Amino acid sequence: MSTPSVLVLRAPGINCERETHHAFEIAGARAEYVHIKQLIAEPEHLDRFSILAVPGGFSYGDDIAAGAVLAHQMQLHLGDRMLRFVERGGLAIGICNGFQILVRLGLLPRMGGGELRQQVALVPNLSHRYECRWVTLRSTASRCVFVADGLTLRLPAAHAEGYLVAGEEATQARLEDGYRTFVYLDAQGAPTTSYPDNPNGTPGAIAGLTDCTGRVLGIMPHPDRAYLPHHMPDWRSTGMPARGDGMEIFSAMVHVARSEG
Repeated sequence: MSTPSVLVLRAPGINCERETHHAFEIAGARAEYVHIKQLIAEPEHLDRFSILAVPGGFSYGDDIAAGAVLAHQMQLHLGDRMLRFVERGGLAIGICNGFQILVRLGLLPRMGGGELRQQVALVPNLSHRYECRWVTLRSTASRCVFVADGLTLRLPAAHAEGYLVAGEEATQARLEDGYRTFVYLDAQGAPTTSYPDNPNGTPGAIAGLTDCTGRVLGIMPHPDRAYLPHHMPDWRSTGMPARGDGMEIFSAMVHVARSEG
């Protein structure tokens, strides 16, 4: 089986690319930084990779709205190429700002397939402030081909625009029918919309989404900030774990890419 290759996207304001690159390398992939200008100049460059990672940060300073500028760039210059990448079997992940970008791009949740168009929105948290705290998530039964059902993870959240707006009730219901991949949990282990366990207040407790193919994941909390054992907040009192919780996601993506390659 070949070593999966990962394109780690770089752009002005993205600031989590090193952690994302390192996590994929530890998971057994071969990661490479590619700047958005290079990808726009050579869109065919994407065809060399089996995984696309859009890291977190504040792309273009989150001018206008979180992820708006980079998403517009990608839609204008790379939209068709992105669709072909997923449809040929590529895997993609957008973390925090990367999730915001993929939603604005229309790659998530892309219910029903078809062309890229924005179907949901990530808007300011109900607290009206930037939230930075550890949260607990659980994966749900979803279309996602690399996230198993029932996985519990503790990850740090760090965002100001994470409230997911679906618009119509029918759209919200569809999200909860196979597109919702991660939910926020309360102290009793139940999905919650209550602050602070759900830092943004999103209905349906949604913390992550996949698309119609199950090959794209967007997640608001940061697996890239919880992939090493000493990243976990209580390791000194409970003992050093084998690995950080976030590593589950990177390892699963690499495993699927390798098995399909």
